[in-house]
Amino acid sequence: MQAAPQTVRANTIPSVGGALRAVESLLLSNGQRTARRNAWTSVLEDRRRAKDRVEAQHVLEAVATRTS
Repeated sequence: MQAAPQTVRANTIPSVGGALRAVESLLLSNGQRTARRNAWTSVLEDRRRAKDRVEAQHVLEAVATRTS
């Protein structure tokens, strides 16, 4: 009894991020992958906090320059 032939169809084009994650999974062990992902998450969080600080500074400066 023969198995039915299987065809592989790509319904979507893989994203660049998905391709990078695939290459990363081939090249790096799980620990390195987790460390790199954690580091990138930290970078994004630092950027968000920096943006929040700038916005807060602008609000404080606007309040300080407002006349009563």
